[in-house]
Amino acid sequence: MKRSKWVNVARELKGNKLGIAAVILLLIIALAAIFAFLSSKDPNQLNALERLKPPSKDHWFGTDDYGRDTFARALYGGRISLMVGVLSMLFATVIGVTVGVISGYFGGWIDGLLMRILDIIMSIPSFLILLLLSVYLKPNVSSIIMIISLLMWMSIARVVRAETMTLKEREYVLYAKASGQSTFGIIRKHILPGLISVVIVSATNNIASAIMMESSLSFLGFGVRQPQATWGSMLNGAQGYIAQAPYMALFPGLLIFLTVLCFNILGDILRIGLEPKLGKR
Repeated sequence: MKRSKWVNVARELKGNKLGIAAVILLLIIALAAIFAFLSSKDPNQLNALERLKPPSKDHWFGTDDYGRDTFARALYGGRISLMVGVLSMLFATVIGVTVGVISGYFGGWIDGLLMRILDIIMSIPSFLILLLLSVYLKPNVSSIIMIISLLMWMSIARVVRAETMTLKEREYVLYAKASGQSTFGIIRKHILPGLISVVIVSATNNIASAIMMESSLSFLGFGVRQPQATWGSMLNGAQGYIAQAPYMALFPGLLIFLTVLCFNILGDILRIGLEPKLGKR
């Protein structure tokens, strides 16, 4: 990728106070999740005497219906939620880029077949597929990552296909074909480097989508099982105590909202910096 594009990103970020705040907040949330083990509280320790305690200096986010420290559970839950978001994005990107490049570069019946398969999958409500798969698969982190990855690659594939169809008509690619370079070599040297910008932008937005999907599944009880915590499962556990202990839903809900918002803001900044023409639309 050209260095000037990253200069554009830095310039766009520097002039965007909201973007700077989003990056700082994401770093704080990520570091807090990574170093959750430094917390003095055990996220799974039950204490019947401390049930539904409001936020205090001993329990910053209060305690849940089992007397567990909500702050500690939010830290460890953030680790799982962020891990699901990032890994789902990576797997979805690999699948989407592979399908998109093959479809866009070769065209013809291969393109037609892959796009019809993609259209069929996209015509089915994704949340319905999520629920069906979660019922038949063992509810754990790896299965949730796999399910979300299989549902997110289509959007990346479409973007990559369109960009590949443009790149393969560039003069340097046509020259590479005429000079007898192998198909794999052309894709590796000329097509993939030209896709980095659009892939980065799509991947950033997909992290936010993956976190929302995981939170929705956990909220409905189809995600990671107890005693493991995610922000979505904490919201699920708070349903019966909204009136009595609203803080149980407030803090994990706020973390989900802020994390998704920050990734969306960062995605917009990357889109404008890496693809200025798209940013002006």
